[in-house]
Amino acid sequence: QVQLVESGGGLVQAGGSLRLSCAASEHTFTFSAMGWFRQAPGKEREFVSFIRVSGGSTVYAGSVKGRFTISRDNAKNTVYLQMNSLKSEDTAIYYCAAARRDYSGSSAYLTSYGYDYWGQGTQVTVSS
Repeated sequence: QVQLVESGGGLVQAGGSLRLSCAASEHTFTFSAMGWFRQAPGKEREFVSFIRVSGGSTVYAGSVKGRFTISRDNAKNTVYLQMNSLKSEDTAIYYCAAARRDYSGSSAYLTSYGYDYWGQGTQVTVSS
């Protein structure tokens, strides 16, 4: 089975930055894409960003575009989420996900159901 382990969460003031990491137990080349989702208290899990493992193309949710950057280091089997200019609205548990199936386009990767494996999550809290 595949294991994904998130790290890097914590408490930060509004306007600050954090970098999340997601380490995979398999080579990232076994996945078509890896993504980040988040879930705030009382809300459903929502898409944040994904990256194509092979080509490196990226997609961002409108709420984080221009502030967050997703990247990957395939040699380290790791995906990152650099979060800048953090807002209180970014407070949530952040989850890493990996997709085995190679979908055309982006639509499948914008939903939780497009992914096969999930990490346990890391808490991000932004104070104001």
